[in-house]
Amino acid sequence: MRIATWNVNSITARLPRLLAWLESSGTDVLCIQETKCTAEQFPAEALREAGYESAVNATGRWNGVALLSRVGLADVVVGLPGGPEYEGVQEPRAVSATCGPVRLWSVYVPNGREVGHEHYAYKLRWLEALRKAVAADAAGSLPFAVLGDFNVAPTDEDVWNRALFEGATHVTAAERAALAALEAEGLGEVLPRPLKYDRAYTFWDYRELGFPKNKGMRIDLTYGNAPFTAAVQDSYVDREERKGKGASDHAPVVVDLDL
Repeated sequence: MRIATWNVNSITARLPRLLAWLESSGTDVLCIQETKCTAEQFPAEALREAGYESAVNATGRWNGVALLSRVGLADVVVGLPGGPEYEGVQEPRAVSATCGPVRLWSVYVPNGREVGHEHYAYKLRWLEALRKAVAADAAGSLPFAVLGDFNVAPTDEDVWNRALFEGATHVTAAERAALAALEAEGLGEVLPRPLKYDRAYTFWDYRELGFPKNKGMRIDLTYGNAPFTAAVQDSYVDREERKGKGASDHAPVVVDLDL
């Protein structure tokens, strides 16, 4: 079974590439982030014609997540149970479902903006709510994983130049402690193997030739429970999909399971 996560940075802008990638990659379930559309605008029919059911949490121009599955879609939960609000709104940042033999969450963790900003405090509250929300699934016997854009680099090795991030979000001790708390619920990180470079970055800024110069970050992550991680056969970043005109600034991260 092939599962993947991908921040598409607008599903409308990326739809032709997305459909082509789904066909060429043979992905069974895809966790999507940053749909940047409403639920009504989501291209569910085009994806259905390609063989995929959709579970969507999307409300407008920003954020938005989805699960695409060609192996079934059941017990869908839209939103983060107990999740915090930002400026009076619970943003569309989580959706979960049972897809065939596995239970999956697609998440888009808040960016945090700047340390000391209210959005940073919101990010930490959101991660704590995520920890609490996934605890039951993590402890279950069903293979289970949380995948998505976490907007946190787990280690200093996961940013191209740690010195440039001093005092910035994505690398702070509090953010990394939140990931550690998630792991304490029985979730282990599935690490992608590098295919070309020593470090398997997943995001490269559009600015300053970020991708050609490999000025990247690894912030698109997979955390699975023991039944999930025991079934992992391979994991990698599909850098090819970051190339060319009209690419997202993130690349898909693929996880292959033997179930």
